[in-house]
Amino acid sequence: MKGTKDSVASGFPDGPIAPGTLRHVVGALGEVLRFQYPADAVVSRYLRGERELGVRDRAWLAETVFAVLREKRLFEHLATQLDTAPLQRLALLAIARHGGAAALARAVPEPLAKKAAGLLRTDPDTLPPAVRLSAPDWLFERLSSELGEVPAGELLLSLNQSAPLDLRVNLLKSDRDSALQALRASGLDAEPTPLSPWGIRVGGRPNVSKSALFEQGAIEVQDEGSQLLALLLGARRGEMVADFCAGAGGKTLAIGAQMRGTGRVYAFDVSTRRLDKLKPRLARSGLSNVVSIAIESENDPRVKRLAGKLDRVLVDAPCSGLGTLRRNPDLKWRQQASNVTELHAKQLAILRSAARLVKPGGRLVYATCSILNEENAAVVQAFAAGNAGFTLLDASALLRAAIDWPDDIPAPRGEHLQLLPHVHHTDGFFAAVLERSPA
Repeated sequence: MKGTKDSVASGFPDGPIAPGTLRHVVGALGEVLRFQYPADAVVSRYLRGERELGVRDRAWLAETVFAVLREKRLFEHLATQLDTAPLQRLALLAIARHGGAAALARAVPEPLAKKAAGLLRTDPDTLPPAVRLSAPDWLFERLSSELGEVPAGELLLSLNQSAPLDLRVNLLKSDRDSALQALRASGLDAEPTPLSPWGIRVGGRPNVSKSALFEQGAIEVQDEGSQLLALLLGARRGEMVADFCAGAGGKTLAIGAQMRGTGRVYAFDVSTRRLDKLKPRLARSGLSNVVSIAIESENDPRVKRLAGKLDRVLVDAPCSGLGTLRRNPDLKWRQQASNVTELHAKQLAILRSAARLVKPGGRLVYATCSILNEENAAVVQAFAAGNAGFTLLDASALLRAAIDWPDDIPAPRGEHLQLLPHVHHTDGFFAAVLERSPA
């Protein structure tokens, strides 16, 4: 599309898509667009049921479905001019976006393929901004109000891109230089991440879970922004730390490795299913300082018993996830403004409960993978209003001090830390750092 940056998704195969594969793409789209379950889970389930599909066909299916999700609103606007079934229209536009008419040559008649490719050359200035950016009206309006229309547009365009594959090196098992050398020796395009000293960015879409480094626990898949949150927490050897909303434990493992396996890291979560995903990762990591605990709520008695005893607490709160749209584009269509309001109350309750664990002089980090003020600064402000015993520190300055910040990436400024994909090349993350007053 003229005047916009195409969303480059390196996982699209070269050459044309076969007619039979297009049929499967449409079938998977029909299931995904019901928005009953996360898109990645729906696509995985569909592929498990279609074992005759080859590797190339599977790549076409997955990449096309996610390309549609990223630019669904734009494609729906343009698709009315294509004379074919509604879901196939969306698929054709996604394939034309990434391969042009040539990619559709075997799948549909040539005039239809050329028409799809031609529609993508529509002048973006003739389209309403939210349509051009493929954003729900409420999200575009909210971001425009908070950031201004031009910055909001830049952010939304960046979230329509395909995310890179980031890895974190487990310092108990390896170091970054050795891991880079091993990955490159296996034929992968691997480079150090520009910000995290533990990070590696890999080109393409390799299945690193099959690599020896992964099986040995030397690397984990983790976005660079997520790694930076662990750095911001600043856990030290021998301390007592909690990852209050641990989920599958990516940041828990990063914190444990940062502490070199000493002290204790509590991984709390209300979902046993999510914590179960931590178990094999923990076994590979070699860490012995992590204690995983499934709790009923933020007010669980097992949490209360640790009141005032922990050096550092990370609250990576449940959120809209809108900062991860590069990886989870379906969230753009599954979330509503009303969900964000409900999340604000939940986030504040969790933060207040987690704060009770922090000992005098200890550090509390509140974080989300959201880009909305209501989930971020507004939560911190509401917490601070009722908790005079905590002082807000300059999170941006703390992060700049923790790493060797590169000259070619704008350094964050201000008490709150906001990482954005079009600026920092990470997922969208927010963080605030609070310190409990000494006794």
